[in-house]
Amino acid sequence: MKPAPAAAPLVVATDIHKSYGTLEILHGISMAIKSGDLVSIIGASGCGKSTFLRCLNLLESFDSGSVAIAGITVARPDPAAPWTPKIAAAARELRKHVGMVFQSLNLFPHYTVLENVMLAPVVVGRIDRTTAREQAVTLLDKVGLKPFLDRYPGSLSGGQMQRAAIARALAMSPQVMLYDEPTSALDPALVDEVLHVMRDLDKEGMTQIVVTHEMRFARDASDYIVYMEAGQIVEIADRDEIFTKPKDPRTAAFLKRYR
Repeated sequence: MKPAPAAAPLVVATDIHKSYGTLEILHGISMAIKSGDLVSIIGASGCGKSTFLRCLNLLESFDSGSVAIAGITVARPDPAAPWTPKIAAAARELRKHVGMVFQSLNLFPHYTVLENVMLAPVVVGRIDRTTAREQAVTLLDKVGLKPFLDRYPGSLSGGQMQRAAIARALAMSPQVMLYDEPTSALDPALVDEVLHVMRDLDKEGMTQIVVTHEMRFARDASDYIVYMEAGQIVEIADRDEIFTKPKDPRTAAFLKRYR
């Protein structure tokens, strides 16, 4: 009997280049991620991690390369190629399959937690408010915030606000969750409550890509880890290998400070 063919990757980035003026930030990033994987991207500040994450979600228009998520491809063959209406439409369609959680939370302060989670399904997804409310309550219960659904963001702790932001991203039923330093703005005592939610999502099979400086989380929770430096991927390895036997001396030098 022939073995079953391997499932196609859910996320594929191919030769992504991105510059701001004359400063090239990403030097041809390529990566493939299978459904259900939790991937941590690590590296020093300014190495291009967050820019790459925003290119995956098309919040940043890359100069050349392609991104494919859930079978939808956005491609730009070279920097001279215009960002056409057709490419923009594909980017909008791709973003429907991707949830994004930012370092800065970005909750609407004049809406309750429940209203924040309901907003996108009602406005963008055009589902009725009764259904949106039921889904929002379920998601807030999932992240441990059901008792706080009528609170305003300003009355919550940083960890609670970040969990509300995760619930809001999940409200559009994404196939992939992206996180840009989701715990960096939190007090150390609040970090674990956010990471706990991400671990639970991993157990449920959610595909997650996390830009993080939380090395303990990266080592404990990731299926594999990507180390970036100067706009390039230096090494991709499973969590045990990269922390104990990194292949590249640049990776070893970076991780040495966390031992």
